[in-house]
Amino acid sequence: MYEKISYGGWPNCIRLYNDRVELIVTTDVGPRIVKFGFINGQDFLYLVPSHRGTAGGDEWRIYGGHRLWLAPEAIPFSYSPDNDMVQYFACDNNVTLIQHRESVTGIVKEMDLTLSRDSAELTVVHRVTNQNERDVQLSVWPITMLSPGGTAILPQEPFGEGDAYLLPARSLALWHYTKMNDPRWTWGEKYICAKQDALYTSEQKIGVTNRQGWMAYCLNNEVLIKKISFDPSAVYPDYNCNNEIYINGNYLEIETLGPLSTLAPGETIEHTEHWLLAEATLPGTEQSIDDILLPLVRSFVIQ
Repeated sequence: MYEKISYGGWPNCIRLYNDRVELIVTTDVGPRIVKFGFINGQDFLYLVPSHRGTAGGDEWRIYGGHRLWLAPEAIPFSYSPDNDMVQYFACDNNVTLIQHRESVTGIVKEMDLTLSRDSAELTVVHRVTNQNERDVQLSVWPITMLSPGGTAILPQEPFGEGDAYLLPARSLALWHYTKMNDPRWTWGEKYICAKQDALYTSEQKIGVTNRQGWMAYCLNNEVLIKKISFDPSAVYPDYNCNNEIYINGNYLEIETLGPLSTLAPGETIEHTEHWLLAEATLPGTEQSIDDILLPLVRSFVIQ
């Protein structure tokens, strides 16, 4: 079901909901998801307080929530302002948001959101269309800014040794400001964990080749799980990373990336994320992730 509402200071929002979960998008700027959570529950998405309800102008604002960017990251290519109203189509359990052509990039961005009718599952299809008169190389790059205080979890690749495992399992990308001994990181045997902690205000970021196709964010006894597909024959940005985590003192971002693609004029590409929200209390051990989180990961399947 859907309804038109005001939210976060933006007067023109669309709320999709079922008996369990709700999401809100604004049509005043974007495309953006500005809320996602259980009915009457916490919001998993972080909004920048000073940017709530703002719109218009040429100044780039981060806003918050879930947004669609273009990789590899560059200025102004990735930082084209999304301050104007978007076109939208809403019906029943689906809403599509279509941005006007970006003057900086010549790209049109879309989000197509479908909420399950009876479960806490959401499918987010991200589309970009090249409306230039020349080819453009890019990667579709969705970024989710998450509320503070939680822990992100990325699966390690399966352990292996001996002659059957001579080649590396994955890429790990580190930024100039990444400190591997920062206490917010936990480099486990089976999982990499990243804690958002307001006591630590410095930036941190890593990228990985995530062949397992899932990641999670645990927040106050609830968990948001994302699934994506991985193409082993494709090339991804940032040393072949399709999954990245960024942390600062206010929020944590889970970022996914599609393959690097060369779009001809008029060509469109897509990148899909599948979201699941669940109640789960993880004691913080790798065994608890195996016992509690993995069954949830396996409970929903990419169609």
